[in-house]
Amino acid sequence: MAADITGTRRAPWMLLSPSLATVGLLLIIPMLFIVVYSFWLRTATGADQVGFYLDNWIEVLGDRFYRDILFQTFAIAFYTTVICALVGYIPAYFVANTPVKSKAFLLLMLMLPFWISYIIRTMSWINILGTSGALNTVMLSLGIIDGPIQMLYNQTTVVLGLVHYLLPFMILNVYVSLDGIDKNLTEAAQSLGCTGFQAFREVTLPLSLPGLAAGSLLCFVLAAGTYITPIVLGGPRDAMFANLVFEAIVTQLNWPLGSALSLVLLALLGALVVIYTRYLGIDQIAKSFE
Repeated sequence: MAADITGTRRAPWMLLSPSLATVGLLLIIPMLFIVVYSFWLRTATGADQVGFYLDNWIEVLGDRFYRDILFQTFAIAFYTTVICALVGYIPAYFVANTPVKSKAFLLLMLMLPFWISYIIRTMSWINILGTSGALNTVMLSLGIIDGPIQMLYNQTTVVLGLVHYLLPFMILNVYVSLDGIDKNLTEAAQSLGCTGFQAFREVTLPLSLPGLAAGSLLCFVLAAGTYITPIVLGGPRDAMFANLVFEAIVTQLNWPLGSALSLVLLALLGALVVIYTRYLGIDQIAKSFE
């Protein structure tokens, strides 16, 4: 009897062991290496001095330069998220209320951007907004401007590139939430005297807020952690925190400092995810990938 109980208790762990081993090897162990590296010290000779030093953490947490870049990163991520939420809700609502035959085609079109490399999609804005790009060429040919306008390499183009990258994520999350709403609720509200807009405001919008929140969280985290878009579309003053990590590790080969920087960003974004999970639950994001 005791053996049966023990076997019953072990069975779930045995079934989970492949997944737990994968997570441990690909996530937990590398993270532990990063934590250890963050306490090492980069010497003047370029070698890493093994030990337990707080120099990297004192520099990252005490230097105003890093705080300013961090605030700028969160500001850019916030602007991107707000724009994605405002722009993405309308197409998500349209797809959710489209007949079933057309819905599959629209969802396929929505997924098409994921088939193209994120870097290529980002660099395509150079051909659109560059001094010899499509937009300047059209305005010059129409006589709207006398000379090319410099529209690249600023914070606006960084936000534009991030919106282009993240908008499908927002639309998918909002769509999943809208598609799960019982249409009879809207009809019931209208039968009780609500106009179409009132039914949307009182029924559809509140019920779709979990999807909007999930999309906002996903967009914010991905935007705050990106470094390709600021490199391609931003200027020297538009660097984001992930660019500092890239610069420290890839350019300077300063793994200890880069590890400390990456852990600070991970901790802040992780805290945001924990807060979201505590009050709203993470399952809404998972539904968008089903």
